[in-house]
Amino acid sequence: MKKHYITVLVIGLCLTIIKPCSVNAQKTLYHDSTYYTTYPGTITPRIYLSQKYGMLILPSSGDEKNLKYSRTSKLNLGIGATYRRFSLNVAYGFNFLNPDDKKNKTTSLDLQLHMYRREWIIDALAIHYKGFYPKGSAFDSTNSNYYRPDAQMNLFGLAAYRFTNGERFSYRAAMIQDEWQKKSAGSLLFGGQAYYGIMKADSSIVPKFAENGFPQAGINKINFFTIGPGIGYAYTLVIKKHFFVTGSLIGSLNLNFSSEQKPNVQSSEVRVNPSALYKAAIGYNSNTWDLSANWVGNAMWIQSISAPEKYFLTTGNYRIILSKKINIKKH
Repeated sequence: MKKHYITVLVIGLCLTIIKPCSVNAQKTLYHDSTYYTTYPGTITPRIYLSQKYGMLILPSSGDEKNLKYSRTSKLNLGIGATYRRFSLNVAYGFNFLNPDDKKNKTTSLDLQLHMYRREWIIDALAIHYKGFYPKGSAFDSTNSNYYRPDAQMNLFGLAAYRFTNGERFSYRAAMIQDEWQKKSAGSLLFGGQAYYGIMKADSSIVPKFAENGFPQAGINKINFFTIGPGIGYAYTLVIKKHFFVTGSLIGSLNLNFSSEQKPNVQSSEVRVNPSALYKAAIGYNSNTWDLSANWVGNAMWIQSISAPEKYFLTTGNYRIILSKKINIKKH
């Protein structure tokens, strides 16, 4: 079953990337230059701060606080550049930006890809977290520094959405900074997504001393695969041509295959559950400089078999960016 899920994701990724690329290869898409400006002869270097995060919440059935397995990566300092449709960014979590991180025993690999084409946005991620400091009411006093070296979370996903007003609305202006949105505009979005995830530990994910109020007691592995269509809207408000606020929200109803595993016992269920993709940006943009902050994230509700409430999973990335458009085209 796991191999089947991975095959579906790989095929979907190939089809999604091939289709938008073939469209761009066949024709140059029109855009209204009174709404936004493109800069085909420029390179856009940037310097930025970024931080990624991920969290899985296990709901309780009583007065206990929900159990949170969360990871926040280091605060990274990065540099990058965009030329035409190609972007490259490199970042590192320097010690002077993370003075308290020396005590952190956790490890992570967090790869997030966000592509913004004239008519498509494509988001892909591959996340591996190992080692957690669980949070909840049972950890507020004597167990506040409780560490689970055996706990790990893996998440793989792909989302592809087409927007209908690429002539007047630019995602790249807000998120990549190589275009300039000069007038307010928005667009409808439609498409689909698929995610596969695992949360597991050598023993129960809910620690023994915290089992009271948690029907998930004894479960050492949670599996899910979710796939479905979505629809949403994106809009950029432009003030005096240079200052902008962008918001994008996509809602999706997904077919959710989930399973919970105890030693020698496994339960599974199929339900329809919601999820959301969101993007936001705010800042200043012009023919040359851009100073902005953006936020990209997703949230999904995963069917719980042992509890009446659903699991909640969220991941995302914050960035603060300074970039400049530099004309390198020879006259």
